[in-house]
Amino acid sequence: MRSKGHTPAGQALTGLILSIFRLNGRLLLAGDRLVADLDLTSARWQVLGAIALAERPQPVAWLARNMGLNRQGVQRIVNEMRDDGLLEIEPNPHHRRAHLVVLTKRGKDAFEAATRLQVPWVNGLAEGVSLKDLATTQRVMAELCERLELHLNEDISEGG
Repeated sequence: MRSKGHTPAGQALTGLILSIFRLNGRLLLAGDRLVADLDLTSARWQVLGAIALAERPQPVAWLARNMGLNRQGVQRIVNEMRDDGLLEIEPNPHHRRAHLVVLTKRGKDAFEAATRLQVPWVNGLAEGVSLKDLATTQRVMAELCERLELHLNEDISEGG
């Protein structure tokens, strides 16, 4: 069903967005299954990864922004993982209230175990897909993220 208002590019992008939504759902389900034996979920694994791959410890708000998620959702997961001994909250020398989130040894071990499971899984998933196509897809998605962030920032500055 094509809207009369869509340009051909707008229609194509709508199709891509719907495909991304379906892909995201399948990735979350596959991730949940992949790390279930580690007592992780895709959401917890994603937060562990954001912390593990950050250049330095960050507060929850920064982690959420970098992940493209809302702060409250990430805060809930951080609190749960702190209670489970995967994370610690440390004072932030630059901000009294925005504490830093860091992995514990148990959190580092969980992330490394998840990564060991992910490597053969993702290698198999990528098999037969050209590097050029993957690079193009990544580039287009990064461009769309930048455009969306620009629009979201404009909406915020305009009060909308």
